Amino acid sequence: MDKKERRVGTISRGIRCPIIRKGDDLAAIVADSVLEAAEIEGFELRDRDVIAMTESIVARAQGNYVSVDDIAADVRAKLGGETVGVILPILSRNRFAICLRGIAKGAKKVVLMLSYPSDEVGNELVSLDKIDAAGVNPYSDVLSLEKYRELFGVNKHPFTGMDYVEYYGDLIRECGAEAEIIFANQAKAILDYTDCVLTCDIHTRARTKRILKAAGAKVVCGLDDIMTQPINGSGYNDKYGLLGSNKSTEDTIKLFPRECKDLVLDVQERVIKACGKHVEVMVYGDGAFKDPQGKIWELADPVVSPAYTDGLIGTPNELKLKYLADNDYKDLSGEALREAISESIRKKGNDLVGNMASQGTTPRQLTDLIGSLCDLTSGSGDKGTPVVLVQGYFDNYTN
Repeated sequence: MDKKERRVGTISRGIRCPIIRKGDDLAAIVADSVLEAAEIEGFELRDRDVIAMTESIVARAQGNYVSVDDIAADVRAKLGGETVGVILPILSRNRFAICLRGIAKGAKKVVLMLSYPSDEVGNELVSLDKIDAAGVNPYSDVLSLEKYRELFGVNKHPFTGMDYVEYYGDLIRECGAEAEIIFANQAKAILDYTDCVLTCDIHTRARTKRILKAAGAKVVCGLDDIMTQPINGSGYNDKYGLLGSNKSTEDTIKLFPRECKDLVLDVQERVIKACGKHVEVMVYGDGAFKDPQGKIWELADPVVSPAYTDGLIGTPNELKLKYLADNDYKDLSGEALREAISESIRKKGNDLVGNMASQGTTPRQLTDLIGSLCDLTSGSGDKGTPVVLVQGYFDNYTN
């Protein structure tokens, strides 16, 4: 093996950037930060490197914020301001609690329907073992708050220590609305309480809306239908509404970024002009992965990536090296094995669907895979690296 041959495959680097404020030239900041990091740290950009930036800094540069009162005004206008059924929300102080404040301010009564034993992304209200012991069928049984407490008592979230049932109920009442809490998984169960419904699920929202409308609901909105236009000069998201939002202050929410394809193209063009390298660029939010202990699925955003350059369209087209080694070339070893596998990779077609040697190569969207890598690299705390540079992702054994 040539000593000059590359021995490293994919590298993911967190890139430090200035703190982003509304109106900043984000494309210039991102491109300059990556180019400066390369110069200072002594690495070079290559064609097909990926520059990824968090959705948070994009929304901040856009100034895409709304207040609790903005949400209340939109909820009141779209759902009537009387009794509103708020169904299937996730259990989150950061993601949903402040949205619920705005919703409660826009209604006289909130009937909050929580899914059980867990929410859509895996936050547990009650364990499956307790469900089994109580003889409850979560797919059909509707529980009142009193019945829930009788059967299961108080159940605090294992990570936050919150009793979300109590927390959400108190929050609604603090905002001046009457609160009633029920537990069910069938969307149409809410129609026994009100025909004006705000469904708060993320990835199943289209089906939930269809079921409610077919069952006779008078008004059906999703979180993606709230704050789709500015209210008194506020931010908005015409595609996702409140989906993908995060708490900013006690009274304001940062929305998911608005249309930002021009941004990723701008960053790409700046890097081409600066060093001649054709990089790919994307915006990423939550990664698409699941915590094995808490059973929480990370993806609370509506999508992993709201914008990306065209070179990131599609899924991986890869062969499984261990399959080739254990099957096609089981009698080879050493340099002969290496060359045989390399030749198979060089000759692979552009569509490996159905090819046994591509089994288990995770045919997910490139943006979901790379976005998950970036989310894990940047973290959600104080690393200060809202931009991630991924190098060598499109390499294979022959490079």
